[in-house]
Amino acid sequence: MGLDMYLSKKTYVKNWDHNPPEKQHQITVKLNKKKHPFINPKNISYITESLAYWRKANAIHQWFVDHCQNGNDDCREYDVERSQLQELYDTCVLVRDNCKLVDGKITNGYTIEKIGEEIVERPIKEDGKVIPEPSVAEDLLPTQSGFFFGGTEYDQYYMEDINNTIKMLKPELDLDYSDSGVYEPEYIYRASW
Repeated sequence: MGLDMYLSKKTYVKNWDHNPPEKQHQITVKLNKKKHPFINPKNISYITESLAYWRKANAIHQWFVDHCQNGNDDCREYDVERSQLQELYDTCVLVRDNCKLVDGKITNGYTIEKIGEEIVERPIKEDGKVIPEPSVAEDLLPTQSGFFFGGTEYDQYYMEDINNTIKMLKPELDLDYSDSGVYEPEYIYRASW
């Protein structure tokens, strides 16, 4: 249970009879080294790839909600433009380059105590890395609380999400579809919790 986030890449590969041979795709789907019994390659229109996956990266999720979902946070699929992926990548690079980690105390879970009639939730603190001046992160990629959305502190876990986002998006953004002769892919974001 918690915030799971998926970015997919959907590429159009339909083979139309009127397409010249150089525009035809060869698609093979095998199961146990044999032709798949229930998939006809001639009927395949799109290939969908998993491009990125995050778990409880609430700042990244909030960015998608604000920039691609018109503020709707409803676990539905949303189209994402390539330019938006570039914007997210550039924003993560800015945060990474302007937010340095230093030794400090981080929160790693909570403990519940009953004091008299009152239930008190106390953070469990341990040694780790924190961002002492998170103003750039707060401005560009603020954390977002939610039901099992993960921590909202600006610490090593936040920076891990930023760095993972950079690593996942860079290979796709390095591709140049302009003169490739193939259709530019579609991108789809979806979160669930």
